[in-house]
Amino acid sequence: MTAKRQAKKEDLRTRLVTAGTQLIRDQGLKGLRARDIAERAGAALGGLYTVFDDLDGLILAVNSGTLKRLEAALERAIPPDATIEQTFLSLSLAYLGFAQAEKNLWAALFEHRMPEGVPVPDWHLAEHAFLIGLIAGPLAGRMPGATAEDIAIRARTFFSAVHGVIAVSLEGRFVGITPERLEREVAALARILAKSLD
Repeated sequence: MTAKRQAKKEDLRTRLVTAGTQLIRDQGLKGLRARDIAERAGAALGGLYTVFDDLDGLILAVNSGTLKRLEAALERAIPPDATIEQTFLSLSLAYLGFAQAEKNLWAALFEHRMPEGVPVPDWHLAEHAFLIGLIAGPLAGRMPGATAEDIAIRARTFFSAVHGVIAVSLEGRFVGITPERLEREVAALARILAKSLD
């Protein structure tokens, strides 16, 4: 492929991912159509399939961008020389803030499913690793003698606890926390999780 053709393809990819991001931000995954994405990107429908194998490929690219922004937001939130309680509190509140600000894009990270029999690509699974790594790092210092597997499992448990409270609350489930109390309860949960390590 010539450099000029490659540049045109990269430009088209950027426009399609931007359009997909905007549509998911506005309406969520429900009812997302390749035709609408192509139209918003100023491209022919067939153009989408010269860049991505299918709509799932484009959604993975959108989710990849969301993960990068989430990772940056969480890393910025951790104060230098933070205690484990400060770290968990900062991470939890930053995670909540991102989920509230980018509700549909955040939800798409967990709602999107590949077609039956099609695995999520390894590169995309690897992009999620920071969610556990940011918790596992501080945990390792508080779990002397624990195996890497034990630390990873505990980090997953802690992430799932915070994520679960946020998810059921933002979805408006009957067991969720009201918006007025959600930040306070997430902060309380983060402190409880940190104190459980004492």
